[in-house]
Amino acid sequence: MGKKKILVVDDEPNIRLIVRRLLGKDYIVLEANDGEEAVDAARKQKPDLILMDIMMPRMDGYSACHTIRTGQGTKTIPVVMLAAVGYELNKKLSKEVGASGYITKPFSLQDLLDTIGKFLIKDK
Repeated sequence: MGKKKILVVDDEPNIRLIVRRLLGKDYIVLEANDGEEAVDAARKQKPDLILMDIMMPRMDGYSACHTIRTGQGTKTIPVVMLAAVGYELNKKLSKEVGASGYITKPFSLQDLLDTIGKFLIKDK
């Protein structure tokens, strides 16, 4: 078995860089700048998990999550929303569009690994 693929979607290059550094040893880390790129990457790359920012240009995380979770070839991919604020409304909306989980930024490595671990079994 090869490494699992995680798609990191954030318009902040620093966030993508941090996540890539944290996860790159154990996972193949794919990146997207915004929701449109995320939907495209999900269809083409078929990641095992998507970490998705909410506030992004062109297409926000809610719209992208909904599109991915209702798409024929992508609906089984778990999507975890990454948000700068942990408002209950954000969590509620995330659930409504099909998100599988929610992490508030800034997050710790342990938060990230715990959340990923709920959806992926790391290959040894």
